[in-house]
Amino acid sequence: MHARAPHVAVVGGGVSGLAAAHRLRMLLGPDARITVVEQADRLGGKLRTTELAGVRFDVGAEAFLHRKPEAQELINEVGLQDHVVHPTGAKASVHAAGRTHQLPAHTFMGVPASVETVRHMLSSEGALRVEMEPTLPPVELQGGDVAVGALMKDRFGSEVADRLVGPLLGGVYAGRADELGLRATMPQIATLLDKGVGSLLAAAAMMMPAPPQPRVARPPVFASLANGVSSLVDRLAEVARPEVRLGLPVRVLSWLGHGWRLEIGSAATPEYLECDGVVLAVPAPSARKLLHELAPQVSAAYGKVEVASMAVVALALPPGTELPQRSGILIAEGERYSDRITPFTAKAFTFSSRKWSHYGDPVILRGSVGRHGETALLQRSDADLVKAVRNDLHELTGIKAAPIDSVVQRWGGGLPQYGVGHVDLVDTIERGIADVPGLSVAGATLHGVGVPACIASGDAAAARVAAHLLGRVRR
Repeated sequence: MHARAPHVAVVGGGVSGLAAAHRLRMLLGPDARITVVEQADRLGGKLRTTELAGVRFDVGAEAFLHRKPEAQELINEVGLQDHVVHPTGAKASVHAAGRTHQLPAHTFMGVPASVETVRHMLSSEGALRVEMEPTLPPVELQGGDVAVGALMKDRFGSEVADRLVGPLLGGVYAGRADELGLRATMPQIATLLDKGVGSLLAAAAMMMPAPPQPRVARPPVFASLANGVSSLVDRLAEVARPEVRLGLPVRVLSWLGHGWRLEIGSAATPEYLECDGVVLAVPAPSARKLLHELAPQVSAAYGKVEVASMAVVALALPPGTELPQRSGILIAEGERYSDRITPFTAKAFTFSSRKWSHYGDPVILRGSVGRHGETALLQRSDADLVKAVRNDLHELTGIKAAPIDSVVQRWGGGLPQYGVGHVDLVDTIERGIADVPGLSVAGATLHGVGVPACIASGDAAAARVAAHLLGRVRR
């Protein structure tokens, strides 16, 4: 055990890094020195709450899966449980094949559990393909991975892939079904197929929750925080009490034989930070660079993870503006206006004032722009994006009201793409890092892009470094 209090550097001040800092504080005690180094000018990463017409409004992640326990447990741990809010009962919808439909129930990430639940969205031929899917030869992954889009088209035809699965995956990953891998994006379905459930329809049916017991309310799927999701970031920084260094990129990470050295700041005037352990909670491109010399195989695996950029366009509309009675609309790729010429710019809208009851006036909503590879779209000016999103809103809902305020938040390279073989890449990363003393990795690249998965990765990374420092892991 160290004679002096240990010093751990957490590289990356997003929710993964701050969850790691909090857990390190719990495990190493009040005397440990914890330094969070973040190249941006603020903490929070993809959790960002801004002011929109005087209202605190999330322009990054706006909610988290309540069914996964990590976020709720951490919120309870840091005393924010009284601030948790849940969505209203408003249903989501999807705009596909020129029409807006309520998003079908009894689907798993768009994979139907029965033909009846999706029949209203499909042609008669498309519905027949779904109905007949269980009669096809069984799906056999044989331990391998497959692109979600290819599998859906092979089993159901193109309509389910384009009108349901594609819009949902685009909403979560800013990616395309043809490029995303089944094992990383739908691991539950992949596991059932591995176990011999040969039909996608049957696998989705097995994923459906049991009917609620009489007089027992089904637990909410999603939750948020009334003052914005980034209030969790603020509280973690307050509780963990790290030394925070903002606006400083980490340029070089070196193992000294007895500890670590970080070169931070500009190349012309670098600073050096020496520490006993490091948690790397950064996006894949940054991890690839920092690990190039230290762990070439790990670096190479990170290098194979592509990232997508996107933007959130937040609009505050005048009080009294009537939003649709829906929580939002997903927009299928390739959809056009009723003129059959003009393409949609947004891939989704969230009608925040309908989705969350804690918002009062003004009426607020957000449009999401950008899928993997759509770089030209995001090179447009803020004003142009606001105009395009307003036009999309008018086309979908008839709303013409001019916003009283707007915010455009761009997320450059913010969303890792879970491509075919992603699970194997993560395995390579984690096996390689296990051989490096006092170093661990966390973040959305690994086991999920949602807030609970990021928190879990930060917890695990902190536990590994703390165990090393406390002498529980042999070098």
